Amino acid sequence: MTFIKSDFLLQSAQAVTLYEQFAAPCAIVDYHNHLSPKDIAENRQFANLAEIWLEGDHYKWRAMRINGVPEEYCTGARDPYEKFLGWAKTVPQTLRNPLYHWTHLELKNYFGIQELLNEQTAGLIYEKASACLQQPEFRVQALLKKMNVAVVGTTDDPIDSLEYHSQFVKSKVGFKMVPTFRPDKAYATHDSAAYNLYVDKLSSAAGITIHTLEDLLAALKNRIDFFDSLGCRAADHGLEFLYFEPDAHKKSYAVFKKIRQGDTLSMAEQLTLRCAILISLSRWYHEKEWAQQFHVGAIRNNNDRMLQTLGPDTGFDSIGDFAQAKHMALYFNALDATNQLARTIIYNLNPADNEVFATMLGNFSDGSIPGKMQWGSAWWFLDQKDGMEKQLNALSNMGLLAHFVGMVTDSRSFLSFPRHEYFRRIVCNLIGEDIKRGLLPDSMELAGELVSRICHKNAMTYFRF
Repeated sequence: MTFIKSDFLLQSAQAVTLYEQFAAPCAIVDYHNHLSPKDIAENRQFANLAEIWLEGDHYKWRAMRINGVPEEYCTGARDPYEKFLGWAKTVPQTLRNPLYHWTHLELKNYFGIQELLNEQTAGLIYEKASACLQQPEFRVQALLKKMNVAVVGTTDDPIDSLEYHSQFVKSKVGFKMVPTFRPDKAYATHDSAAYNLYVDKLSSAAGITIHTLEDLLAALKNRIDFFDSLGCRAADHGLEFLYFEPDAHKKSYAVFKKIRQGDTLSMAEQLTLRCAILISLSRWYHEKEWAQQFHVGAIRNNNDRMLQTLGPDTGFDSIGDFAQAKHMALYFNALDATNQLARTIIYNLNPADNEVFATMLGNFSDGSIPGKMQWGSAWWFLDQKDGMEKQLNALSNMGLLAHFVGMVTDSRSFLSFPRHEYFRRIVCNLIGEDIKRGLLPDSMELAGELVSRICHKNAMTYFRF
């Protein structure tokens, strides 16, 4: 049974034309993901479909657990095919979940498989896809080129040596891999022992002994310069919420000294120190002409038992209900006051914050850069048809869709790039429907330019790729 057809998600002739002529040909700029630089640089070859599809994919693990699949089939030591079969049994239960769409897009686009995945078809699909993966054209670099990927922006800790980026930049592969600066551990002060271990590693990486707050900031600046030398054009931060305190820097000298002595910080002290560090980082991002990204609103690691067993990023996070607007405005305003507000992308996880984020952008757009302030693509739990449409509609109503930098996979999987196709089809369908209903001019030239910009051109310009 063929499910993903040429008009998938495209409900008008105008949408089909926009997708086929303007969206589909665009090279992918995946400026935020969690792919392994080592796997890319070393051109990894995966052994089988379970390894490439289920390794590290907490979206699938979460669905499997909900479907009653034991943990040993998700993250445990079961045979690869047994793990795959656990996923195959789950897939028919994901109807109306985006995983159903993504699964069949990935089977079709990478392996040419159009059968529906279920327990009965699992064996043949596994055998065919796993056989493909043994061929040179299914190694990592070839998979990325197969999906017409122009840029891959990995997510990297300040202490990372970036050795694989250094190795890759010398190769002539046909696409770019650039690092992204992710300094979350530099202000993750809830556990003083873990924090001090990290600061010691940062000290070693930067070659700077860290005793004081100024030492810490000097070490981070050192790493920013290093990342920039290897093509970094963006930073990223995962936060529950942005926080601003006018005299945070002044207060933080004593706070940093306290935690370096091994003492536990109060929540107020943690927020003060985080603000001081982040504001300094943001000013350096502006100096480097980087884009700063803030992914806010997740409540992470909710299940203590599973955190202790499996660690973080294994599928036990959810949408949080934090207050976002006031301190976000104060934070951006403090940077704008000294003309040090960098290109900025904000991503929300709570859909109740859609209009808050959409309207925040206009407060700090100063005419210096088209689309300087961005509301990022629908993220994580919102990364599905309904969430994307709501984000696109709110952005259209309250900002300028024409300057939107578009989609990212935010993924750890090398088979996740059809999510760009998914997004592009949704964009083309929305615009096509508006043309069909007379809400936009029936001009493929006008609408097609909008689609091309969202799918490719804006991101290339914004990140200076």
